[in-house]
Amino acid sequence: MTTAAFADRIRRAGLVAADHGADVLLITPGTDLRYLLGMTGESHERLTCLVLPAEGHLAPPALVVPRLEAPGLAGLGLDELGVEVVTWTDSEDPYLLVSDLAGGPTRMAVADGMPARHVFGLRDVFPEVGQVLAGPVIRELRMRKDATEVAELRAAGAAIDRVHARMGEFLQVGRTEAEIGELITAAIVEEGHTGAAFVIVGSGPHGASPHHDVSGRTVERGDVVVIDIGGPLPSGYYSDSTRTYAVGAEPPASVREAYAVLQAAQEASVAAVRPGVTAESVDAAAREPITAAGLGERFVHRTGHGIGLDVHEEPYIVGGNSLTLQPGMAFSVEPGVYLDGEWGARIEDIVVVTEDGCERLNTRPRDLVVL
Repeated sequence: MTTAAFADRIRRAGLVAADHGADVLLITPGTDLRYLLGMTGESHERLTCLVLPAEGHLAPPALVVPRLEAPGLAGLGLDELGVEVVTWTDSEDPYLLVSDLAGGPTRMAVADGMPARHVFGLRDVFPEVGQVLAGPVIRELRMRKDATEVAELRAAGAAIDRVHARMGEFLQVGRTEAEIGELITAAIVEEGHTGAAFVIVGSGPHGASPHHDVSGRTVERGDVVVIDIGGPLPSGYYSDSTRTYAVGAEPPASVREAYAVLQAAQEASVAAVRPGVTAESVDAAAREPITAAGLGERFVHRTGHGIGLDVHEEPYIVGGNSLTLQPGMAFSVEPGVYLDGEWGARIEDIVVVTEDGCERLNTRPRDLVVL
């Protein structure tokens, strides 16, 4: 990401903050700060905070950071971005520094993921200032990916597809879910990720639990197995893809029939994605075929979630979300059916809204593959 791109994000964040009636954004480490400055890391007991004024507010942008961590900022181009670095030592109160830099706000927006200890510290030095969440401001920027971000998501999708292409190496009768998970985790790194954020190996009845993880259960001949995997690339952008497999034998006709309904539902939902439609309409497109087949109560979660620097972010593809889809929005389409105590299945692709439809970023077969 170029310095110019980060500068544009900072500028737009100030404009959107003003539109939301906030005088200043206070952003602690996390993916919002990575989005705005390219700065990685997490919050801890020592305060690091970007003080970013809204358009029209007089305070200049500044980054309050512990002095011992200041050397780690080299290479971020903060001078070029016009962000002043203000350091503090353990004998100083960093919240007072923020107060000095914030330019007398009447309403401030704090990062959604800011630790409570910092929220309370800021409240103490801003007793008369209203606090709101910065999420509604930042998500207006982050929901629509630019070409560089889409390229990273495309690379992430290709990387996780390469892991699914190797599933025959890992998913074998006689291995435990945990053993299979370890092999998949290694492959996720081998195929270009910095690590595995999650590895779900839901075999047999465990497939009916959408967020199962792994266990000591041994995969048996004839099992239907849900494999949901993903992780970040070095850029921080995530992959996330689910495929369902049968191991060692053809599944029963009843499974094939239900899976065919699921596959048709996923296709219908992807086909519904285009600019101008609502998020809830894409959810409905997935839900209608499943409900018509009498499996509506077996589809127990939303159809999708946004993806980017977080594996789950806006927009959420769910009933009741009237958000209008726009080009650049990226999210999963992942309907599922789950028969408690028996088996489950899910098909998940990441899609990006284009000018006239959408692009699928995962291209592996969506059939129920027998390994």
